[in-house]
Amino acid sequence: MEGQQLVTFKEPALQPAGADVAVELVHLFDKFRAVRAFALDVDGVLTDNRVHLTESGEQLRVMNIRDGMGIRFAIESGFPFCVITGGRSLGVIKRLNLLGIEHIYSGVTNKWPAFEQFLNTCQLKPAEVCYMGDDVLDLEVLRKVGLAASPADAVPEVRAVADYISPLTGGNGCVRDLIEKVLKTQEKWRF
Repeated sequence: MEGQQLVTFKEPALQPAGADVAVELVHLFDKFRAVRAFALDVDGVLTDNRVHLTESGEQLRVMNIRDGMGIRFAIESGFPFCVITGGRSLGVIKRLNLLGIEHIYSGVTNKWPAFEQFLNTCQLKPAEVCYMGDDVLDLEVLRKVGLAASPADAVPEVRAVADYISPLTGGNGCVRDLIEKVLKTQEKWRF
């Protein structure tokens, strides 16, 4: 099933039989309501998938400030947060720590064992977690969580399994978009 995008946050009205779109939206609202924790990839989700190289060989990434604020809002609202990335950037880890993320798994190519460790540590079930990824290494986790999400520019294989595809691309506010939708659906958005 191709991912869905929400337009409004009012409870969808019940539609007559055969209104498949309304049923899918109700199902998506249920998935947003069931989220108790978030997990993310970094490159292509928190970044725009590009790496800037310095003359000394350092790899620099750019992250969106609004995504960071969204993460802080979710953490302050009591949602455990996890990041699982194949990268090994100390700068990225420092940024994630500054945002308050306690569960960071860096240098991981097989993401499921790290995700299971996060679940065990926080006493969560996969169905209670929203995971946002953008590439094929994220597929195993995306297929097993309660709410699978992706940026607009995720690879086709990821978009095909996503419950929700943000209209925004990686590194350009897709994480904030996702967090706002979950918090607003659960009436935890304080603004």
